[in-house]
Amino acid sequence: MADSTKGIDPRGPRFGAAITGVLLLVVIGLSLAGLQLAATIVFAYITLVFAWGAFAGVQRHPYGLVFKAVVRPRLKPPTELEDPTPPTFAQGVGLAITLIGLVLSLVPGLELVLPIAAALAFIAAFLNSVFAYCLGCQIYLLLVRAGVLGRKNGTPAAA
Repeated sequence: MADSTKGIDPRGPRFGAAITGVLLLVVIGLSLAGLQLAATIVFAYITLVFAWGAFAGVQRHPYGLVFKAVVRPRLKPPTELEDPTPPTFAQGVGLAITLIGLVLSLVPGLELVLPIAAALAFIAAFLNSVFAYCLGCQIYLLLVRAGVLGRKNGTPAAA
């Protein structure tokens, strides 16, 4: 596994959030148009990508790798690096929301759970991509401050 103490470019997770946000809008549109199977397939893909980010870390996230290879070389270096732990935790939060939404949407009569879960995830992706406000990172920091999650090197991780 990559060294988790090495910082990441904070624009990478924002790039991934933008892609995720667009895909979530596609899910909402497909679902509301009655194309439940197509919406479920796209939502399952999003869920798998969140799982990848949560378990492999944001350093190995597919959108992060695209950002690193294609986008970052065209940008100025970042002014600061970010601890990858909070964004990786945020991927786990995204995984939980999408997995619950996906499973519940498969229950007959609960088809509206899919666009609702997609809308909730979209809000988080939108806030991250447009305003650099990561809800999952904020949850991580709250849990660190509350003592639920451990601290790195004796100090709380910055988001």
